[in-house]
Amino acid sequence: MVAASVSPLSHPDILPLRSLPTEAPVLVVAPHPDDETLGCGGAIAALRAQGQSVSVLVVSDGTRSHPRSRLYPAPRLAQVRQAETLAALSLLGVATSQVVFLGLPDGAVPAGVSRDNPLAQVALDRCQNYLAQVTPGTVFLPYRHDPHRDHRATWSLMQAAIAGLPEPPRQIEYPIWDWDPTQRQPLEGRYRPWRLEIAPFVDLKRRAIACYRSQTTDLIADDPTGFRLSPELIANFLHPWEIFLEPVP
Repeated sequence: MVAASVSPLSHPDILPLRSLPTEAPVLVVAPHPDDETLGCGGAIAALRAQGQSVSVLVVSDGTRSHPRSRLYPAPRLAQVRQAETLAALSLLGVATSQVVFLGLPDGAVPAGVSRDNPLAQVALDRCQNYLAQVTPGTVFLPYRHDPHRDHRATWSLMQAAIAGLPEPPRQIEYPIWDWDPTQRQPLEGRYRPWRLEIAPFVDLKRRAIACYRSQTTDLIADDPTGFRLSPELIANFLHPWEIFLEPVP
């Protein structure tokens, strides 16, 4: 277990190696289109190589990455990002039929039910209905204290939805923006951080990440303020292992 004042990402290579989860089926929850591939792409590929069922739930539409683009207004960008997700996951072995897009507003994922936010109840109902259909044995979630508010809100939304399941699934959290040293936070809460060996799938994961051209290239060139994943940040997701944070009961 890692002390609360230390980030496991400071020295990730010393974390213990563990095996793939055996509690099936597996659900991967992504706050934005691409988080599932960045944080769990190797795990997804490894699970599918073993024949395990993997479903992916993408929570937000990802349309705030380029808010000033006229060539890619929100409806078109949402379509682009969905197509990129399906292409990336196809490479990793996940069929289109196993991917669901909630389409919640990027930057405004509701963190909980509120009378002042009707969208929150709708989102929770949809998540609960989805979980009842999938009945996951394992759920990969964004780290609950990730610097990005949508990641934290997604974790909270899914906690409310999971609470309605008769059997709670195993929960495994994955870091995204904590890989950026300028945003990294001390680890909060009680966790067992561990690594998953993904060396045989790193090249496949690299190609899956490259499917997200709207986030990694100049595909959308008419918004100089638009978001782009830096090569330095992407490099953190191309180690021969992935990092996961498993809550300690």
